[in-house]
Amino acid sequence: MLTQLSGVVLAAAEEHDLAPLIAPPFVIGGAMLAALLLLMFVTVSFMNLGNRHSIVDANEDPHRQHTNKHLHGDDSASSNH
Repeated sequence: MLTQLSGVVLAAAEEHDLAPLIAPPFVIGGAMLAALLLLMFVTVSFMNLGNRHSIVDANEDPHRQHTNKHLHGDDSASSNH
């Protein structure tokens, strides 16, 4: 059955013309490779931005979840999250 189906698909494909390309396939592939290399270069160039400044201690954020402010300094929690 699969052989018959592939024969029908090949016969139907021979009737249609291929879509025209704007350039040969190796030119299109080269342009895509160049675009991806450019994006990789941009990504790698921004990789060390986090190392420019010294680390600053984070302040307590009142909007952060699970800040554990319910005990008020008392360490008798039933579970430590």
